[in-house]
Amino acid sequence: MEADHSSSVGLALHHELSVFCFVFCLFFPILPHCPPLSQATKQFLEEISKWTTQHRVSPLSWNVAVKFLMARKFDVLRAIELFHCYRETRLKEGIVKLKPQEEPLRSELLSGKFTVLSVRDPSGASIALFTAKLHHPHKMGHHVVLQALFYLLDRAVESFETQRNGLVFIYDMAGSNYTHFELDLSKKILSLLKGAFPARLKKVFIVGAPVWFRVPYNLLSLLLKEKLRERVQMVKMADLRQHMPRDCLPEHLGGVLALDPLGWNRQLLAGQNGHADPLDELVAVPTGPSREEPSVHTPGLESMTLQELVEHLRLVPRTGIYEEYDEIRRETPPGTFNCALAACNQDKNRYGDVLCLDQTRVRLKTGRNEKSDYINASFMDGYKQKNAYIGTQGTDSYFKIFVLNL
Repeated sequence: MEADHSSSVGLALHHELSVFCFVFCLFFPILPHCPPLSQATKQFLEEISKWTTQHRVSPLSWNVAVKFLMARKFDVLRAIELFHCYRETRLKEGIVKLKPQEEPLRSELLSGKFTVLSVRDPSGASIALFTAKLHHPHKMGHHVVLQALFYLLDRAVESFETQRNGLVFIYDMAGSNYTHFELDLSKKILSLLKGAFPARLKKVFIVGAPVWFRVPYNLLSLLLKEKLRERVQMVKMADLRQHMPRDCLPEHLGGVLALDPLGWNRQLLAGQNGHADPLDELVAVPTGPSREEPSVHTPGLESMTLQELVEHLRLVPRTGIYEEYDEIRRETPPGTFNCALAACNQDKNRYGDVLCLDQTRVRLKTGRNEKSDYINASFMDGYKQKNAYIGTQGTDSYFKIFVLNL
């Protein structure tokens, strides 16, 4: 029975793929440095089909599949990773079986806080606008804001043009104050945009940021890889027109566009009324241990429950704990220490035998007179969370990271 199901799924995918490839090639050029379109799409759908068959859920449709492929320039492995990151992020944040016509999501969608403009930038990218002064943390929780963000962005990337040309995100802080800002929410939005949503993020403009935002922004920079960090720019209101033409900007941002923050959202709600999210069934599949990378921060075969740990500490005396630590220290480090051992960085290590791996060290922003971005500080994973913490030596390093730099 299962074999017949897999066979019928394969035939259906093959038919949809053939039709799609014909239509796609009429309107979009084949991207360079990627396998042929049909080959990449077929490989992606076959791999995802194995997962959907295993979990007994409906197969992924071609129009959904292509969103993830285009977001990663038809790199199949990266597209598969993106699909699972997207699914797991939605599950983690409770973005499942959304009901946009019901409260509180409806009010959040119609608040004008977040919308997609009716125009595109010169390259054809969609322009998303988040107005910070309309966010009131004491009135609306994170999960509802993220639900609205996911819902509207999902609708925006249904367009082939947006899938191909990407997304520009404007974070408008004009007129906002500290009570409108939430560091945790901002971290979640950046995490979403950087690696858990099927859209090519071309640029993030933070407009009209007040002076106090510098420290939170430095903290947020920790989340960004260098490539993405280059796409995030803090610009003054008057300078935004140097980056985008006036006919792409609302009037209050120095453009000529008459902003209707509720019109598109209302139109979207009316058009989607009663339409089910095609990914709801897939998102609701619980995250299994097979998706986790081997790590001491995730449950493994040798993991202990809290009671087992207490019993272990009772049976093993203090010397036994020391012996376990020494045994771990004798293991070959999974990386290199080239930067930490460089002559110009020797005086930055408080202890000669406590160094930072090149692969996980924190990199400082260097000034004109500074030769190295090294500091004795390293990113550390948390429980199922990459780079959740920073381990450093003493308050001086902490001060350099969080106040003076980054």
